[in-house]
Amino acid sequence: MPGADDPDDVEVVRTAAQAAEDVVFSRYDTSDVGDLDVTVSFEDGVLSVDVYLDAEGRPDPDRVADDAALAARGAVDDLLE
Repeated sequence: MPGADDPDDVEVVRTAAQAAEDVVFSRYDTSDVGDLDVTVSFEDGVLSVDVYLDAEGRPDPDRVADDAALAARGAVDDLLE
């Protein structure tokens, strides 16, 4: 049963999305990102993160999207500890 100090679903989603965006924009200038879609859901204690990134140049956008999703999951793990 969740405690009074546990984060709510909105905070979990916000934390995950911000972590993913932070990774993307730490590796690309804003002008190099054509499209970024971070989809996060947190239902019944299950986190789902999907990151779509269309960006120019290096590093590889698919790799950065994967790293961003991992960072989102890690940020939520830290939040829920």
